[in-house]
Amino acid sequence: MRQSIVVSLLGAILAVASCPAGAVEEPKPAQELRPSVDATPEPAKPDASPPSSGTAPAAVDNPPAAAAPPAAAAPPDPSSSGIDPNRFGERLPDNVFGAYQRGEYLTAYRLALPRAQAGDPAAMTLVAEIYARGLGVPKNEEEAAAWYQKASDAGVSEAQFQYALLLIDGRLVKRDDKRARELMQAAADAGNRLAQFNLAQIIIDREPGPAGQLKAVEYYMKAAESGLADAQYAVAQIYANGMGGVTEDLPEARKWLLMAARQNFDTAQVDLASWLVEGKGGPRDLKAGFGWMRRAALGGNVAAQNRLAKLYVEGLGVDPDMIEGAAWYIRARRAGLVDYYMEDVMNGLTDEEKKQAIERANRLR
Repeated sequence: MRQSIVVSLLGAILAVASCPAGAVEEPKPAQELRPSVDATPEPAKPDASPPSSGTAPAAVDNPPAAAAPPAAAAPPDPSSSGIDPNRFGERLPDNVFGAYQRGEYLTAYRLALPRAQAGDPAAMTLVAEIYARGLGVPKNEEEAAAWYQKASDAGVSEAQFQYALLLIDGRLVKRDDKRARELMQAAADAGNRLAQFNLAQIIIDREPGPAGQLKAVEYYMKAAESGLADAQYAVAQIYANGMGGVTEDLPEARKWLLMAARQNFDTAQVDLASWLVEGKGGPRDLKAGFGWMRRAALGGNVAAQNRLAKLYVEGLGVDPDMIEGAAWYIRARRAGLVDYYMEDVMNGLTDEEKKQAIERANRLR
């Protein structure tokens, strides 16, 4: 089933750091990005895991596994050992939930279907999810929509959230924005963090102005406090800009950026890296900034790849390396980003250096 974040957050709240294809010029390194006289950059050292204080994550040669977007409508991977047994509403019998948790989806379906047909809301939700994702049975979006509707009517917050998305999409069921808002509100108030985030998005979209921002911030905060990376990034932007009744607080914003970055939210990693290099919202830490930028670049963020190139060229948080910097810029340029500062750097390379940079870029993964 096609599932996605409901609406894009208005630019006044979220400044997206990812780069679209096309000619885009990123600014030259600002003066404050250059190391001070007594700041001697050192190469980032590998670390086993991202430290708790916001220092750089491990600088590894293989990119970290990309996390699924936390605010996507799709439920968590059932193969994960951390599945909440109450996510389907009332707790399912252990044999049903256990089969689902172990990845025995066909068995879970066979055990849950009679219960769903008998009116068990939790079983309805499980059957809907199995159909929606094609787990052990052929994917059937229409059946999934029907079961989500039944479970939603029974008051299961996960089903309310999923059915609200279907009502907004209007592809499998008749579009009904009013009913979708009601269900999203109900699911959010029941504690569903995805619903809380998406409700905040809806409010921002449909209630522009201070009153809407104030209302939306409440739900962003709830979703962020429950650990949703998208919401944590949104809260970071709220504190950074002082919006929705929240006073500007850069240290607090940096704290939320770090939380989202640790969950592999690449836009937060890019912003956090820049803040660490600049000393924004806390102490300047060039090595940590380099480490987070490299992590985002390895994960495929094009803006991060370009900015990492500049860090290598300028020797910020790492020993200066024109070839490595040029290689990362080549990667970003192949994705459609054009940066005039880095173009000048490329023009200053010898033919042999350009050849080395291209060869290095071809090996970057």
